[in-house]
Amino acid sequence: MNTATHIAIIMDGNGRWAELQGKNRVKGHEVGAQIVKEITTYCSNNKDIQRLTLYAFSTENWKRPKLEVEFLMKLLEQYLKRELPVYLENNVRFEPIGDLKAFSKSLQKTIKDVEEKTAHCDGLVQSLALNYGAQNEMLRAINKLKNTQETITLPMLSDALDCKQDVDILIRTGGDHRLSNFLLWQSAYAELFFTNTLWPDFTIGELESILKKFTKIERRFGGLK
Repeated sequence: MNTATHIAIIMDGNGRWAELQGKNRVKGHEVGAQIVKEITTYCSNNKDIQRLTLYAFSTENWKRPKLEVEFLMKLLEQYLKRELPVYLENNVRFEPIGDLKAFSKSLQKTIKDVEEKTAHCDGLVQSLALNYGAQNEMLRAINKLKNTQETITLPMLSDALDCKQDVDILIRTGGDHRLSNFLLWQSAYAELFFTNTLWPDFTIGELESILKKFTKIERRFGGLK
């Protein structure tokens, strides 16, 4: 029976959820942040799950309307400050991935503070992908290694990435069936689950259903058994 130790989620559908409710798109992001808290807390209480990686802001999301991007930056900073006690209470270590240099100094400081204050936690690792794109991640990893005198190996490249753990389950909410430049290296043999549920409507029950399906999948990793 399979055990999922690393779950990755593309949290899609916040804006569409708000529009269907007749509300401003930013309202969907606010509700979506609450779902992040619920799913993270659930995973922190599941002894098998070691890492939860959430696609929070991609390198392509800068193309969105300026006001929406500004709101997302404020929401992220508020979320991290507000959730720090929750991280500590649930023994969750916060670990960002992505190119953080594009963010404001204030947001960078908040990200670093939460990372440092939860560094001692040895339960679930909640990893937020922030200004993250898998192609950008791989390019930065290659640049780290380009001056090495050794032949670059798979373990060397994997270790140079932001995220060094293979993904067991990758979930995308919102109805689209694509990876959108998320953890492409780490998801080489991930089991993919696509759901029409918009992220603000995603529930612990639906996650549990996916976990149950995962246990019954025959994972061959390119072999016959």
